[in-house]
Amino acid sequence: MRFWLKTMPTKNDLAWEKLFHRYEILKHLKDHSCYEIEAKVINTVRESRLMAKFDHYINLPKIFKEHKLSILPLSRSKYIIGSFNTYQKVTYDEQLQTTPISFPYHIESIDSNNLYSETAALHAAFISGIINEVAGEKMHYAVSGRMSTSSFQFNIRNPKDQSFYRVAVENSQCEIDAGFEGKDSFLLIEAKNFAVGDFLIRQLYYPYRLWSQKLGKKVMPVLMTYSNDLFSFFIYEFQNSEEYNSLQLKAQKNFIFTPEIITFNEITQLVAETMVLPEPEVPFPQADKFQRVIDLLGLLVENDLTKEFLTQNYQFDSRQTDYYTNSAIYLGLVSKYKNTETNEITYCLTDPGRQIMQKKHKTKTMLLIKKILAHEVFNRVFRYYLDFQTPPSLNLVCEIMKNCNLYHINPQSSTIPRRAQTVISWINWIKGLLKENPGR
Repeated sequence: MRFWLKTMPTKNDLAWEKLFHRYEILKHLKDHSCYEIEAKVINTVRESRLMAKFDHYINLPKIFKEHKLSILPLSRSKYIIGSFNTYQKVTYDEQLQTTPISFPYHIESIDSNNLYSETAALHAAFISGIINEVAGEKMHYAVSGRMSTSSFQFNIRNPKDQSFYRVAVENSQCEIDAGFEGKDSFLLIEAKNFAVGDFLIRQLYYPYRLWSQKLGKKVMPVLMTYSNDLFSFFIYEFQNSEEYNSLQLKAQKNFIFTPEIITFNEITQLVAETMVLPEPEVPFPQADKFQRVIDLLGLLVENDLTKEFLTQNYQFDSRQTDYYTNSAIYLGLVSKYKNTETNEITYCLTDPGRQIMQKKHKTKTMLLIKKILAHEVFNRVFRYYLDFQTPPSLNLVCEIMKNCNLYHINPQSSTIPRRAQTVISWINWIKGLLKENPGR
């Protein structure tokens, strides 16, 4: 295996390897459909709160992914491990119309240009009336925070043979990002301040079962993501309340606070005004989704974050954390340092990065484009697109890269085609902004 494919094991990887070996969990699972493990046992190697919550499939420890396993809480002190299908894939509808919304001019306590926490995004969505639009009726902010699930049972699917396993939950802990109540419905929201490819169904299902027992009105489970100033709401329905995997998407709705359209002329003028800088002595980007670079910048607005934290809490594996942080460093928007207390690699926004992320949507986007086009490869490729109104081929991008004196990349390197794909992807992101609908 080539070095670039190797990933360092996380603390959770190492801790779960110890537990699986110590208690012969895989051997047990050969003869039984599941394995129950107490929090106090997990705590002998690492805190259970860090070892048993994986919001996205990619965050699962290596041994879980290798054997198609997952983990769910049964109570505040016990978990169950088995071949369960616990995640829901998320697909953004690229053709969906985005609804522009005006933010109330008289609200001064919320900066609509600085909604980088899930709580801030939720508050802004409620105050602006977006939540009412999603629910189809006037809603009131009702609940949020951690609470007990009470007791219930459900069936969960084994993806290997499509069989079901019966799970009994007794006063487990669940957390609700926000619950909004109207005359006819209760909107239950799981919020993410970045675009996602999947999410843990439990984050909606456990609160759904709790509030379905308490209320006599319809409970609507909703995933909300806030990414690059765009609110995306995925409205779901559990077709069978006792079946964990019965979650079905009913609708997706997108909203953005009244945006300004970026015109073709503005982009061409930006290209003309942008000075190409010498290549920085950092790795050339290998991160195909520029949207995720923007999300990374948003995550760093409120706090400096360690590599371990980013890998365990967001939709990155260790290698992707390196790719996307290095891409932001390449653009001069992020820097890294070693925390003297924990000895961990930690990432923070640079001053230019922080200044850009505090701007309004259009200004922020234009400044990010300028940061990209300040690099010779991207500048030359985008000028080709402007001149010929067609994207250059992968081979042409590779030839351009070979003549740009890139840091630590030999012109004959096999990594050039992979990184050329990143160039094309970022240029496509810029091109995608030039349309009447300013959404995703």
